[in-house]
Amino acid sequence: MMQHQLSIEARFRPEVLERILRVIRHRGFQVCTMNMASQVNTDNINIELTVASQRSVDLLSTQLSKLMDVACVQVQQQTTQQIRA
Repeated sequence: MMQHQLSIEARFRPEVLERILRVIRHRGFQVCTMNMASQVNTDNINIELTVASQRSVDLLSTQLSKLMDVACVQVQQQTTQQIRA
């Protein structure tokens, strides 16, 4: 499986994290790590994710960027990793 690190900037809304996680699951990715922090003096949040799948991360990043309240999605890096199911 390939692991991909994503950086997402979004407007903080109660439902935004649920929407992001739902897209990740529906696109066939598994969340390995996740870290979320709010930006100082704004209502935005930064979410750092490591996800794993055999699928192309471009499909996921395109779908995430279409979500309401998501401002920016960046693919940071990818690594090949053996993940036991």
